[in-house]
Amino acid sequence: MRKKERALGVIEGLKKEYPLAECTLDYANAWQLLVGVRLAAQCTDARVNIVTSELFEKYPSPAALAAATPEEIEAIVKPCGLGRTKARDIHLCMNELIEKYDGKVPDDFDKVLALPGVGRKSANLIMGDVFGKPAIVTDTHCIRLCGRMGLTKNKEPKKVEMDLWKIIPPEESNDFCHRLVLHGRAVCDARKPQCDRCAVKEYCETFAKQQNK
Repeated sequence: MRKKERALGVIEGLKKEYPLAECTLDYANAWQLLVGVRLAAQCTDARVNIVTSELFEKYPSPAALAAATPEEIEAIVKPCGLGRTKARDIHLCMNELIEKYDGKVPDDFDKVLALPGVGRKSANLIMGDVFGKPAIVTDTHCIRLCGRMGLTKNKEPKKVEMDLWKIIPPEESNDFCHRLVLHGRAVCDARKPQCDRCAVKEYCETFAKQQNK
């Protein structure tokens, strides 16, 4: 089975299994998602949502976060882990938004990518979820599942992203990545994938190899 054919099968199967595809981070606007996704590194979305609820209540704008000290931010975001680093990045990022973009997140991938503490995964999430642009978010679920399914042989996030751009229709890209997260959490676990429950096993290269042993 060719990779593009396999990819289209996976897309349709996941659509039926998870009709509602959306980010599981709570946010009301672009800058809040920018903060949330930075906190989500090595932390669950559920915990991030608890922390950002308190953070956004105390600092309800980029200007408010920029005016706070990194230590004040760290005191709230510490439960997400890597508190000092994340607080520093958030503080620098909000200051740059104020200085360069009047406190607004630009709808340009490269400009978002250039912000402090923002990587390709975060920039793509902003492009897709906030601005409705094609976006491929290569988080751990995406990399693991696409590798198992045979959609890529790479494990480095940028290389996986580039591989997927070749086979995923742009209009499907953002929702596809959200559905990979849902499927990775519910079925295709890192340690014990539940292949018997998988809605797209007929398109999975790993499953096919297991059946042919």
